Amino acid sequence: MKTLIVYYTLEGNTHYAAKKIASKIGADVLRIKPVKTYPKKGFRKFFWGGKSAVMAETPELEPYTFDASSYDRIVFGFPVWAGNVTPPIRTFIKDNELSGKHIAAFACQSGSGAEKAFEKLKAALGIQELEAELVLIDPKAKPDPMNEKKMSEFCKKLG
Repeated sequence: MKTLIVYYTLEGNTHYAAKKIASKIGADVLRIKPVKTYPKKGFRKFFWGGKSAVMAETPELEPYTFDASSYDRIVFGFPVWAGNVTPPIRTFIKDNELSGKHIAAFACQSGSGAEKAFEKLKAALGIQELEAELVLIDPKAKPDPMNEKKMSEFCKKLG
């Protein structure tokens, strides 16, 4: 099954996980970036990112190349913001026809909210279930053998 990992990263944790997962399952990767970047530090980071996520904004993305017919499975990767999917992922979903694709997701978080974010992802996609789900606690910033084990288990589910 041809797989593409579509991800957004702010601080590098999701990028780290996307590369590791892609190497384990032989997937292609597509890093999406908003035209207007989000603040990376301090109060502004949490305020603007959280507001954008809660308001379900869909920011304009930098140009990217994606041919849906080339892939059977899409794996979304994103940091959890205020219990939500990050806005660039919402934009990608809105802009692309993904029906009939196998969908899986992984989320990187510092605290909690990934399960709620997965529910919102499913709603945005109009699906009932994800093929596989993975929650990681800051895998780049806080290396932990448990994260490595979770990634391996996630990859096994994707076959």
